[in-house]
Amino acid sequence: MTSYLIRRLLLIIPTFLGITLLVFTITRFVPGGPVEKIIAESQRMSFGKGGGSTPSNGQAGESASSLSPEQIEELKAYYGFDKPVLISYGQWLVKVLKFDLGTSTRYYDPVWEIIKSKLPVSVYYGLVTTILTYLICIPLGILKAIKHKTLIDNTSSVMVLVGYALPGFILAIILFVWPAARWDWFPLGGFVSDEFEDLSLMGQTWDIFHHSVLPILAYMIGSLATMTFLMKNTLMDNLASDYIRTAIAKGLSFNRAVFKHAFRNSIIPLATHFGNNIGLFLAGSFLIEKVFNIDGLGLLGFESLVERDYPVVLGVLVISSILGLLGNILSDVCVALVDPRVKFD
Repeated sequence: MTSYLIRRLLLIIPTFLGITLLVFTITRFVPGGPVEKIIAESQRMSFGKGGGSTPSNGQAGESASSLSPEQIEELKAYYGFDKPVLISYGQWLVKVLKFDLGTSTRYYDPVWEIIKSKLPVSVYYGLVTTILTYLICIPLGILKAIKHKTLIDNTSSVMVLVGYALPGFILAIILFVWPAARWDWFPLGGFVSDEFEDLSLMGQTWDIFHHSVLPILAYMIGSLATMTFLMKNTLMDNLASDYIRTAIAKGLSFNRAVFKHAFRNSIIPLATHFGNNIGLFLAGSFLIEKVFNIDGLGLLGFESLVERDYPVVLGVLVISSILGLLGNILSDVCVALVDPRVKFD
């Protein structure tokens, strides 16, 4: 196990380098970067001072005269656009290894401080969503497999299929419009209320729970449907296997055959997705966070991409990439814990 973990951890290095180099290169060639934005804002200000008139073609070259070529070169040097891509990437990577993700071009604060302020919200929703998904999908999948083609199975299948076909952000909009806005059952958004600090411990717990119900439902809907059907179909395949029929024929009760033999083999596919699901949920969904005004990593990454705040984009990429790669290793460990046949020697 130790040697396997060491090999997998070493494989993280080239994978991480490949992911970050690709995205870093793209940010260098996508138009509308921070330098172009400053030039455009400077032109807009100069036009405004000139009475708001639009410059003619002859004046278009002079419209950028508010920033001299020397100033533009200084801006490129400040943002790291004055060097070849590989050199700039190497300098950025050295800073990352020193735990310096740079400074935001939008907030003008250290990137790590910005991410650190959003991370607790994403961790909370990610872990709660993952735990609830498995706590619901495993018993529901077992029940559907045992009660196959009964009213319980058919009714739950319709509900699960509707949830599977409904994107999470669409459900988020529906929940926002009716239970939150029209019926006033839940808050319209946010992580906590404005008076959160003045509440008692029980009041704070209830406030967080009250704000979390609708976003967690929207987060869970897709993965819950997938995991439920995966659990059901895998368990039904195992129940039809020869070793289960032999165990029952020898006098073992059906319930013991299900939970002692078939269940453990059926949970293996779910274990392979465990680590990946944690990484995905922690990264967040910017659409759901936008609907419910949740200040998490997903919304931060989306807004930074729109505003061309590349240091924050790359910082979020570093965190999400590491979480995803570590999640893959965690999935392998979970499979080894569930299936004793898996050996990493």
